Formats: sequence, C-alpha cells, structure tokens
Amino acid sequence: MARRGHEMLIAAPPESRIYTEAKKLGMTVHALPIACKSFAGLFALRSLLKTEAVQLVNTHSSTDSWLVSLARLGMSNPPAIVRTRHISAPIPRNAGTRWLYTQAAAFVVTTGEALRRQVVDETGADPARVVSVPSGVDLQRFRPGNRAAARASLGLPPDIFLVGIVATLRSWKGHRFLLDAMAAIADTQIRAVIVGAGPGEENLRRQIVGLGLADRVTMAGQQEDVVPWLQSLNVFALPSYANEGVPQAIMQAMACGLPVITTAVGAISEVARDGVTALMVPPQDAGALAAAIVRLHADPELCARMGEAALAEAGVRFANPVMLDAMERVFAAAVPGRGA
Repeated sequence: MARRGHEMLIAAPPESRIYTEAKKLGMTVHALPIACKSFAGLFALRSLLKTEAVQLVNTHSSTDSWLVSLARLGMSNPPAIVRTRHISAPIPRNAGTRWLYTQAAAFVVTTGEALRRQVVDETGADPARVVSVPSGVDLQRFRPGNRAAARASLGLPPDIFLVGIVATLRSWKGHRFLLDAMAAIADTQIRAVIVGAGPGEENLRRQIVGLGLADRVTMAGQQEDVVPWLQSLNVFALPSYANEGVPQAIMQAMACGLPVITTAVGAISEVARDGVTALMVPPQDAGALAAAIVRLHADPELCARMGEAALAEAGVRFANPVMLDAMERVFAAAVPGRGA
C-alpha cells in the first residue's frame, strides 16, 4: 500500500514481531501498549488517532479492534475501521461482539468465503459489508527454485523425499499428526522438516524422541527466510484441525510449485483443490496423512502434476496485486469522499 502512494503508519507493541519487521522496512511505526486490552492502550491509541488525523484503521485481532472502536468514540472526525478476520474460530455470541462487527466496523474483511459466511451467520452483520479477500503472495519471492541447491545451502540430504511444514508451532496446526504419520511410514527415505517456532515446540521435541524419529525429522526453528526451505521440499503438508482461514503458508507453498497435503478445515479448500493441487485428508487422521505422503512418494508423475497445477493456480489467483486491488476498493468504500 505504501508503494501505491498511501500514507501508512503501524501501531504495535514494541515487543511484537511486526514492530521490529516494520522498522526494518522503513515504515512509520508507533510503539503503543496494545498487546492486551488496557486503559493505557486505549488512551495511547486515542491520542495517536487524533494527532495523526488517521482516516482509516485496519485491525486484525479482537484486542486491537476493541481498543480502536472504543478510542474513536466521541471523536469529532473518527477514523473508519476495517476489521480483518483471519481465522475460523467460533465468534462469541454476545451483544458487545455483535456491536463490534455490525456497528463499529465499516467493513469486515475475511480471508476466505467460508469465513465470510461464518461472520454473517454468527454476528448478524450486513452481508454487503462483509467481504472475502484472500491474502496475497509475493510471487517474485515465492517461486520454484533449484531443489538440490536449496538442500545443499541448508545442509539437508540430497537424495531423500522431503515433506515439510512451515507454520507457527500451535496445537491446531496438526504438527503432532504429521509426526505420528512419519512414525507409521516404514520407508526411511521419507523424511520431514518442521520450520517455525511457537508454544508447542517442547511437546513436539519430546514426541520426536518418543517416536524414535530424531534421524528422520528436522526441527529447523524460526527462519527469517522460509523460501529456501520451501524450495527444498517435495511436498508441503499442513494437517490443521481447527481455526484456519486461508493459510498463507499453503499459498506460498503452491507459489513454489509444491503439491500440498492438507485438510478441509476453515477455508483451506478454497485454495487447495483435492486431486488437482492437493490431497485432502480428514483432520486428526495420521493414518490417512501417512497414506497420502506414501502415495505421492510412490507416484512422481502425480507429484509433479500437482505441483505444476499449484504453481499455475498461484500465478492467477494469489498475486499480491489481486489482494491490494480488492483492499483498496474496501478502504475507499469505508471512507467515501476522503480517499483510502
């Protein structure tokens, strides 16, 4: 949006990753105590909105949505709010939450059509003000690469069939089912790599030891650049069982030309098509996940065909400009007569 000529600023807790990353990019960033709902955060946000004469705020969680919605009350020229919702977790059915979605926000943007229907059904929001805009992918960055070169740069074996997941280590991402699937696969030439950090790390490390998978599973930790890791894979797996919207990791993997093994949770099936770009398995079913991995390993032609289909679909549907065009339309509608 900044490259398109919009004046942007980011408000974030100083300890947050977005604060650090935005500063690296040269963005205007304000450190505010808004990691949780508090009067200090509320007053800090209200001061920022007034001082900077903000026209529109795009919020991305319950906390910032509440703080901005309350901070703008009583302002003579309050900014419009566009609330983006990324997950499919149930929405609280109370009067305060309904107000947040139906009155405080000018528009609600979801990352998938299934999430859009959920917001309308669970909050009573006007369907005309709930819009599905899947997240975009930088196709100049996420693209197929030389697998052998990527593995060499990462110290990964060159001659294995590598299944990978790039995701925060949260329980509902399904990492433990991938490990169970690996334990059920007898072929030691099939290995896995887990890229990411999060609260589930120690449990996963214990599971790896308990299943005797230390020589077949690589825990890569948090990576500044995940592209080489994606380019090193044969297959991308995301066996989520709850809360998903449209996972950006799947879109990034597809942009790198990878076939995907995943579940039909949330809005995943809107981007991963069973039998075309992906193999869909039931959630929390390690046996089905193992069978899908073995199937792709045993059928290189199917693996290559799905990867090519994934790459073609990403090029048409996931490019960043598609998302940015759609968001500009929403922002302009939220602040009519004043521009986005």
